[in-house]
Amino acid sequence: MDKQRLAEIAQAIVQPGKGILAADESGGTIKKRFDTIGVASTEESRRAYRDLLFSTEGAEAYISGGILFDETIRQSSHQDTPFVRLLADKGILPGIKVDKGAKPLAGFAGEKITEGLDGLRERMAEYRELGAKFAKWRAVITIGDEIPTRFCLEANARALARYAALCQEAGIVPIVEPEVLMDGRHDISRCRAVTAETLQRVYDALFEHCVYLEGTLLKPNMVISGQDCPQQASAEQVAEATVSCFRQVVPAAVPGIVFLSGGQSSEQATENLNAMNAMGTHPWELSFSYGRALQAHALQAWQGKSDNIAAAQRAFYHRAKCNGAARAGTYSRAMEETAA
Repeated sequence: MDKQRLAEIAQAIVQPGKGILAADESGGTIKKRFDTIGVASTEESRRAYRDLLFSTEGAEAYISGGILFDETIRQSSHQDTPFVRLLADKGILPGIKVDKGAKPLAGFAGEKITEGLDGLRERMAEYRELGAKFAKWRAVITIGDEIPTRFCLEANARALARYAALCQEAGIVPIVEPEVLMDGRHDISRCRAVTAETLQRVYDALFEHCVYLEGTLLKPNMVISGQDCPQQASAEQVAEATVSCFRQVVPAAVPGIVFLSGGQSSEQATENLNAMNAMGTHPWELSFSYGRALQAHALQAWQGKSDNIAAAQRAFYHRAKCNGAARAGTYSRAMEETAA
């Protein structure tokens, strides 16, 4: 393990003003996205859409890394440039999603365990040869009546730690993603308690598996109200709850936290990240690793038509720019009005 190299890659991903484009949707997920605009999900339509995003001129000013799906890391642009090289030439580090998805946890109703550890060592070696510099593994934690259970939290934490250790063995930076879902009526205080317990168990497991924290990144949920909670927390409340929670359980050795957007709207995800960075300096860089929150407007603008590529790229560039500003706490709603 080249610890210095791992740390350098992690730091490059969370450099000031930049964050990650998560373009690693599985076949099922991207089909749902394409269904909203009436576009069939085929290998070619998926390739064309990713090409649109990756080739957006100037986006590299705000995007430091791109997470790809297994299919995507093997594809090329319409000009026959491999996507990995297209990104690298723009200074964007290519990454890869390596888990096989969250499946029902046998014996524990309503809870899930992420699969994909079998054969991971061999797959990591292949992905490294294909050019991946970092990877991602997502665990899913649901809040409900008497869940999450301790067993679910520990099982997912151990899987995340085994994945992270295998990544570092292969010279690839692991992004550790334990997502406490927004689904439910729980309030922000319940989300904070579950998030703190989840992260505590994750970092205990990472320590036990001898994972080099300086060569990792954390991709968590924000501490936020449940989607169906009658009392929705403000951006300032989310920022305070998230930062104070993380200060208690996330080691300062971690270079950066790249938040997922979850079920938030594009603008809400930007506002919440901005509010955190506006609080001042933190032990870690607070960045973004957004999928839908970076892509939703671009997807609607595209509609699967080549004539709309320029409009879709403008929409993607704008969201990247807004989140780049949120990295410094300088985003404002005026940026949205200017774009409109």
